[in-house]
Amino acid sequence: MKLQTGKSEITLKAVVLGVLLAIVFGAANAYLGLKVGMTVSASIPAAVMSMAILRGLFRSGTILENNIVQTIASAGESLAAGVIFVVPALIFLGLPPSQFMIFLLAVTGGLLGVLLMVPIRRHLIEEEHDHLPYPEGTACAEVLRAGEEGGKKAKTVFLGLLAGGVFKFLMAGLKVWPERAGLLIRPLSTFLSFDLSPALTGVGYILGIRISSLVFAGGLLGWFVLIPLISYFRDIPVLSADDALALWSNYVRYIGAGAVLGGGLASLARTLPAFRGALRVAMEGLKRQGGSIEDLPMTWVFGGIAGLFLLLFLVPTFHLSFLGALLAIVFAFLFVTVAAWIVGVIGSSQSPVSAMTIATLLIVSLIFVAIGHTGQAGMVSALSLGAIVCIAAAISGDTSQDLKTGFLVGALPRDQQVAEIVGVLASATIVGWVLFLLDKAYTLGSEALSAPQATLMSLVVKGVFGGTMPWVLILTGVFLAVFLELLRVPSISVAIGLYLPLELTSSIFLGGVTARLLGQREKGILYTSGLIAGDALIGILIALLIVSGVPLRSESLFGVPAAFLAFAFLLGILGWGVFERERTS
Repeated sequence: MKLQTGKSEITLKAVVLGVLLAIVFGAANAYLGLKVGMTVSASIPAAVMSMAILRGLFRSGTILENNIVQTIASAGESLAAGVIFVVPALIFLGLPPSQFMIFLLAVTGGLLGVLLMVPIRRHLIEEEHDHLPYPEGTACAEVLRAGEEGGKKAKTVFLGLLAGGVFKFLMAGLKVWPERAGLLIRPLSTFLSFDLSPALTGVGYILGIRISSLVFAGGLLGWFVLIPLISYFRDIPVLSADDALALWSNYVRYIGAGAVLGGGLASLARTLPAFRGALRVAMEGLKRQGGSIEDLPMTWVFGGIAGLFLLLFLVPTFHLSFLGALLAIVFAFLFVTVAAWIVGVIGSSQSPVSAMTIATLLIVSLIFVAIGHTGQAGMVSALSLGAIVCIAAAISGDTSQDLKTGFLVGALPRDQQVAEIVGVLASATIVGWVLFLLDKAYTLGSEALSAPQATLMSLVVKGVFGGTMPWVLILTGVFLAVFLELLRVPSISVAIGLYLPLELTSSIFLGGVTARLLGQREKGILYTSGLIAGDALIGILIALLIVSGVPLRSESLFGVPAAFLAFAFLLGILGWGVFERERTS
């Protein structure tokens, strides 16, 4: 891939626009994550908005400038996700952090996520180009290219954007039909559900049938094998969707977290040889007093990591000792690598960052209990460490997607790495304020803002420090991953499906089936890239309307049949577009 170094990438207008979008997307995703436990990727919507603003208002803007804008903006979204998944747990345990503490956690975790990605960038992004699709990064590159080239490609992308946006607004904004559909299967004591999301279907189409099938297999294992067995042997009747969800939350999700831990370790083991090679190249660069011209200098990278390590145990605000700081660096390195690999397979929006954080909290809490660092002080230290690792993993997943986009459009990795740092700093300045604002308005942990991930984190820490953790379930998941690896099945894909709600994995699978039926043609990928963009843009718009206090309908006008008819129409547009092009070409 030849770098287009002759074109301007980091410009003042790109940085200013990127920072503004980072703040907006960070705030919107903080609300969404606290409300429903999920966030939307900002890369594609940021790229679309960048093209509209730079070209529509300023009559300028290169593809590389637009790439810088989406890189900064998506960093803000990912950092907000990392913060809200853990930091509210401190509030739930009666240990509320200060805004300054949240800022320090966000900056430290975010910078670790960016810096630790530098040595492994070449291997994951370039050398594994044919094996790691990075669906959202690839989709974002298609959006940028379509905007640059115009013509039929741009029309295809924006047709998808329009279809996905209109569908999302009618469904989630006007509540014309339900967002989810499900069926209680009483003989099996389980519940089959679908999230009728254009974005999830688009991700499944880009992933293809094999990977989406593995993810769905994990969902089937959890909901059609484990839940019926637990219901039968524990004599817990499943009479409603809530009963099935309770079994998943109380049992299967812990097994899924253990499976993600085991699968993550297996993924790390496969990447260690590549990391050693990258580290060797980096050290050779240090001897020459300079690293690769494509990346940040390795002196900056290792110097920055060392400086952050010193900051962690010297600044009392972190509540970390020398051992705690060392564990933070070690687990950040572990899960930065794992997260970067995982999002290459499944995408950032479905990356189980919270499961990686659970694994970190489990191990760290056990270590703290073993050395006598218990009580409130121990729990604060564990959650601070977990927050840093969670943020680093979220940022590394975002960074790898953005670097994939840059690789495909010919951007300079070093400029994107600088842009990631800018996005981290911009979002870190406001995320604490947003968190406290939402807590004051709605109360974290209430029905309005349930903060599901943070609630689980608080339960994990309380369970370990109080001696009530279900270790049998965690270890069952770990050995399930070992079993799959021995069968030469990619355990991490199945583990992700086991950990995620079935409604998400089933929708991804529908996208994979659609790709198999239609073929992963270029027009299909362009169209589904637009679907992802339209869904994400309208999702953020609705979040902003909710935060602004705009009243929205609470119940759907029509029932589930209308939802499936609308969904079929959405996929029908895709099929028509693919075969219409073949007929006319």
